[in-house]
Amino acid sequence: MATEPSSQFVAYRPAPALRPFLAGYVGYREVGIPPGRHRGLPSPYLTMIVTLDEPLVMAAHPDPATPPGRYDTLVGGLHTAPALVEHDGRQSGVQLALSPLGARALLGLPAGELTNTDLDAGTLLGPLARELHERIRAAPTWAERFAVLDRLLLRRLDVETRPRDELMWAWRRLLATGGGVSMSELAGEVGWSSRYLSRCFGMEIGLSPKRAARVVRFDRARRLLQRRAGAGRAGGLAEVAATTGYYDQAHLDRDFRAFAGCPPSRWLAEEFRLADEFQDVEEFPAVDELSTSDEFPTVEEFQAFDGSSGR
Repeated sequence: MATEPSSQFVAYRPAPALRPFLAGYVGYREVGIPPGRHRGLPSPYLTMIVTLDEPLVMAAHPDPATPPGRYDTLVGGLHTAPALVEHDGRQSGVQLALSPLGARALLGLPAGELTNTDLDAGTLLGPLARELHERIRAAPTWAERFAVLDRLLLRRLDVETRPRDELMWAWRRLLATGGGVSMSELAGEVGWSSRYLSRCFGMEIGLSPKRAARVVRFDRARRLLQRRAGAGRAGGLAEVAATTGYYDQAHLDRDFRAFAGCPPSRWLAEEFRLADEFQDVEEFPAVDELSTSDEFPTVEEFQAFDGSSGR
């Protein structure tokens, strides 16, 4: 008897102590849907996936030298090329969005060591990865699965391990401006030379400030396209380009081809079913929901505030 198609997507915010390091959880379970291929696009978050019913099938990684594989748990660093995920009509798991500023505290190393890399989570987390997988699979509800994640990640969290304040500030400034601040501005604001900032930022985050700004802007544009498609307003590429800081539609199209491997119209056609399902679920915090550049504190204010937050 054919399986009745069904899809579930459930978003959840982590425990408060985890939120500076982890943007959110999304649980997903789809059965009986047409087999397909999904593009995992570059974003300002590292990705961690803990599967439920079947392994994650990676048909292609951002690093083309990495062979296709199947994973029960996976950690992926920031990347600038799409990953390709295949499924046979069933897929399920929980996806975590990790801030690159939280890589040291949760994974034990800077995000810069994971750029364009996908790994079995056990490589970084050791036995905790298997425990996560087993306990999440055994939990009967989404609420209990998210509670398991909170408990185990809080056990792992090392709040004393963090990047330098100047780098934390520069990264958050990029997010707050939607990638609209230049490296020279950032360097002036933190009091470093552009060369020193670029080197330190790349080693910690994994991308240069200029490339990170492009990823942040691209992520903002693709989320807006997804939301418009979910609301039945597909198209309007020129408007999306103008809203998200691109010079024009051609500029947006070039970044889409570079980061997604296809133009935005093709991505929308391929992903529209997911966009439709996600219309009532905020996948992870959008960068344009953060403070504007005018509201962003100075480096000194940021350091004073962040130091008083108990992190």
